[in-house]
Amino acid sequence: MFANLLIILAASLVVIALFRHLKLPPLLGYMSVGLALGPGALGWIEQDADLPFLAEFGVVFLLFSLGLEFSLPRMLALRRVVFGLGSLQVLGCALPLAGLLYLADLTLPAALLVGGGLALSSTAIVTKELSSLGEVFSAHGQNAIGVLLFQDLVAVLLLTMIPVIAGGGEQAWYWALPITLGKAVLLFIGLMAVSRWLLPRLFHEVAQSNSAELFVLLALVLVLITAWLTHLLGLSMALGAFLAGMLLGESHYRHQIEADIRPFRDVLLGLFFVSVGMLIDLSLFASHGLTILAVTLVLLALKGAIVTLLVRLRGGNREAAWRSGLTLAQGGEFCFALVAQAQQAKLLPAEISGLILAATFCSMAVTPLLLRGAPKLAARLANRPHAEGNAEEIAAACGEHRQHVLICGFGRVGQSIGRVLRREGIPFVALDHDPVRVQEAAAGEDSVHYGDSRRGELLAALGLERASLLVVAGDNTEQAMATVQEARKLSATVPILVRTRDDAQLSELQAAGASEVVPELLESSLMLASHALIMLGLPQQRIQAHVNEVRRSRYHLLHGFYHGAQANLLDGQGRPRTLLHAVNLNDGAYACRRDLGELNLPALGVEIQAIRRDGDELPLNDALRLQAGDTLLLAGPLEAVESAEGWLLGGRA
Repeated sequence: MFANLLIILAASLVVIALFRHLKLPPLLGYMSVGLALGPGALGWIEQDADLPFLAEFGVVFLLFSLGLEFSLPRMLALRRVVFGLGSLQVLGCALPLAGLLYLADLTLPAALLVGGGLALSSTAIVTKELSSLGEVFSAHGQNAIGVLLFQDLVAVLLLTMIPVIAGGGEQAWYWALPITLGKAVLLFIGLMAVSRWLLPRLFHEVAQSNSAELFVLLALVLVLITAWLTHLLGLSMALGAFLAGMLLGESHYRHQIEADIRPFRDVLLGLFFVSVGMLIDLSLFASHGLTILAVTLVLLALKGAIVTLLVRLRGGNREAAWRSGLTLAQGGEFCFALVAQAQQAKLLPAEISGLILAATFCSMAVTPLLLRGAPKLAARLANRPHAEGNAEEIAAACGEHRQHVLICGFGRVGQSIGRVLRREGIPFVALDHDPVRVQEAAAGEDSVHYGDSRRGELLAALGLERASLLVVAGDNTEQAMATVQEARKLSATVPILVRTRDDAQLSELQAAGASEVVPELLESSLMLASHALIMLGLPQQRIQAHVNEVRRSRYHLLHGFYHGAQANLLDGQGRPRTLLHAVNLNDGAYACRRDLGELNLPALGVEIQAIRRDGDELPLNDALRLQAGDTLLLAGPLEAVESAEGWLLGGRA
C-alpha cells in the first residue's frame, strides 16, 4: 500500500503540474496517471484491496463540498431552469442511453442507472471553463448552471441507488427504492435538527478557541460521522456527506469549513480518479479504438442535440440553444464514481465499464477545446454571423457615450471610483465578470454590464476608442495585463490607469501600455507615512513633496520588505517577492577593502538600497571602498539576496 501511494503521489505531482501548465483540468491528469501506471499499461501499481476503499473517501469529500456549495436560494432563483430544463435534460438523455445499454445486454435496472450517470455532465469542467471565458451570466451559461444544479441532485440519488440495486435479491429494487428514499428523508430531518441546535454551539466553541487544528478535526469528524450513519442505514456514504454539507452550507462557518476540507478532498479525490483510471485498460484504445471513438461521438452528439432541442422548445434562440448543447454534451465526474461503484457491486461487466469510462474520459478531454470553439461553431450551426456573447447588447446601450470613463472591475475599488465620478458629474460605464455583483449593481445603476474585460470586442462595444480614461480596477494582475494589451490594440492614445496589489509586475504593465500603475499596498503605505508626518507636525508642503517624489520614482523608495517567519515569499502569481536584507561585513569578509563597483552586485540580481557606516548613510558610488563594520542593505528576490550575501562574505555566489 505504501509503495502504491508513493508512486501515485509522485507521478501525480509531475502530471498535474504539466496539466496546469497546459490549462487542462487536474482530474484528467489524475485519470491519466491511473491509466498509465495501472495494470493495463506500465503495471507499476499493483492491485490493492485498500486503495478503492481509500479512494471512496474522495467521493465522500466531493459530495460534502458539493453540499457546502449547494445553495437553496440560488436553486429557487433558477427553479424554472433547474426543475424544468434540468429534469427534461436528465430524462431526455438518460432514457435513450439506457435503451442502448439495455441492447448491450445490461439488466434493465443497471441500464437505467448507468444511462442516468451518462446523462450527467462535468460540473468541475463546465463551471471552470464558463468562469474563465466570462460566460456564466450568458443565456447558455445560466442554462448550464441550472441543469448542473439539478444533475447534482440526481447524482446523489443515483449513488444512493447502487446498494439498492445490488442488494442481493432479498427485495425487488422497485420496493427497495421507496424504502431507501424514506430512510434518506428521516436522516435529513435528523441532521437538520442537529445542525439547528447542536452544531452552531460546537462551531462557536471551536471558533472561540482560535485553534485551526480543532476546526479541521471537527469538520473531518462531521464528514465521517454522517458517512458512517448512512452506511449503517444501508445508504450510500456519499449521501450522508452531501446532506451534512448542504446543512452546514447555510451556516456562518461555511467558507472556513470548505477551506479546511479542501486539501483532504483534493488529495483523496485525486486518488479516486487515479483508481478510476486504473479501471481503463489502455489496450482497449488499441483493440477497440474505433468503438471508443464511436461511443464518444454518440455521447457528445446525442446529449448535445437533445439539450439543443429542449432549449429551442422552451423558447431559447438558436445560438443559445446550440451553445447550451455544446456546453453540456460531455460525460461527468459523477459517471466515473457511478460506474466504478457499480462495477465493484458486480452490476457491470468489466469490458462494458471499461468502454464507458474510456468514452467518458475522451468526451471530457475534448470539452475545454469544444467550449472555447463553441461561439464560432454555434454561430455556424445556427446559420448566423458569429456574435461574441453580449457585445451587441452592450454596444447598443453604450452607443451614445462620449468622453466617458471605462471601469473594468466593479468591486469595492471600482465602485468607489464610480461614486467619485458620479459626484463630479463625469459619465462612466463599468464591466465586471461577477454575475451576482452585476445583478445587484444593475438594480441601482444603468451603467454596469456583465463581461470579461480581456475580450477586445466587449471593450470596443463599451466605446473604448471614445473614452477619456480606462481604469482597470480588478485585483488580478494577469487579467489586468491581458486587459491592457487588448485595450492598446484598440486605442494607442487612451490613458490607462491600473490598480495592482503590489509592485510585482509594475514594469511589465507599463511596458504593455499602462499610463499609470498604482500598487495598492505601496500607495496605502505611502498614505500612512504621510499621515504620520502630519501628526508629527511637519509642514504640509514638505510632506506633499516627499509623496510626489516617491510617486515620480515609481515607488522606488518602497520597494522590498524585511520578511518575517510567517511571510509569504511568493506573490499571487507564484513569483519571488522583492525582499530587503541587511549584510554586516566582519573583518574577514571578502568585500572588505574592495570597491563597490568591483563587486558588481547588480549582476547577481540585487539592488543596493543603502550602505551604513558608524550609523551614517554613505553616498552610493562605484568608487566607495567597503570596510569592516559596514552594513549593506540589499533588495531583491530571496535567491539573489542569498547569492549576494555569499559573495560579500565569502567571495562565492
